[in-house]
Amino acid sequence: MKLILAVIQPTKLEAVQQALARIGVTRMSVADAMGFARQRGQIESFRGAEYQTNLLRKVELEIAVNDDFVERTIECLLQSARSSHEGTIGDGKIFVLPMDETVQINDAQRGPSAI
Repeated sequence: MKLILAVIQPTKLEAVQQALARIGVTRMSVADAMGFARQRGQIESFRGAEYQTNLLRKVELEIAVNDDFVERTIECLLQSARSSHEGTIGDGKIFVLPMDETVQINDAQRGPSAI
């Protein structure tokens, strides 16, 4: 079992959800996130005054998958979250973490079947 964390552009969320549903990944958690990396922020305007913001809005997806779904989930994210065919800076990152145990709260089921 693995936990896939994907940080993507907010505009790509709906496309990513649809693409994941097509491959059978229908469960995920979605959270708003702020990020600072190679994009280096941007200039914003508020009430006529310009200011530099370092943190840009992103969306974080948390997707728990069994080992046989890891590669197809990553490939799906790579294809659906890119802003262009080649991709650009700011499209996001994918992190794959080992997951030792999963427990379903309602019936205490454990392991891969709890995902």
